[in-house]
Amino acid sequence: MTETAPPDSALADTVLARLTTLYPAAGNPFRAQEMVAYMKGVAPFLGVRTPERRALSRTVLDGIPRPDEDDCAAVALRCFALPEREYHYFAVDYLRRHVKRCSSGFLPVARRLVTTVSWWDTVDHLAAHVVGGLVAADRSLAARMDEWIEDEDLWVARTALLHQLRFKEDTDADRLFAHCLRRADHPDFFVRKAIGWSLREYGKTAPGEVRAFVAANASVLSPLSVREALRNL
Repeated sequence: MTETAPPDSALADTVLARLTTLYPAAGNPFRAQEMVAYMKGVAPFLGVRTPERRALSRTVLDGIPRPDEDDCAAVALRCFALPEREYHYFAVDYLRRHVKRCSSGFLPVARRLVTTVSWWDTVDHLAAHVVGGLVAADRSLAARMDEWIEDEDLWVARTALLHQLRFKEDTDADRLFAHCLRRADHPDFFVRKAIGWSLREYGKTAPGEVRAFVAANASVLSPLSVREALRNL
């Protein structure tokens, strides 16, 4: 697969043909404008609400065989190449469902999706369920998260912070805390919020560790990060 073109996939051909027929037919232009406004104009929308979109997705995938890694890449990249946000949501849902069929070699595709039309509505699910799933299956990828936390792209850094959200007792606490401290002074709301969110989620498993970490670093962490981290502790 090249940087610009997804791999060939007959499965993706079928999925995209069905998707681009069913989704637009269910669109609502008035609802689409509401969605655009709510999501701060990040992308155009067709105007398909989530329950209806997911029902349509089941129809799209009816009878479709399980994908391999190239199929996953082709479906996701081709969906993200379309302008309307519902297609991006379909891709994220599809990858969440099939991430276990992808190897560690899928990480560059995941990064490309994170950095395409980036906003919290896709990035957070990609972080927790796709990137996190890849790292959980191959712990050597954690070293790549050490690179991502340094990235100038705030969404890549946010992904590194959030990739362990679902790890619970398998969380690498040392890495989580190091990542939080590394970007503690980041000026962007979404990075500071992610620091607090990642700590709060780990606090459900290890509340004492999180309280101690926040107490020891309260002068370094932003007030937003501290508030989010301790919200339920």
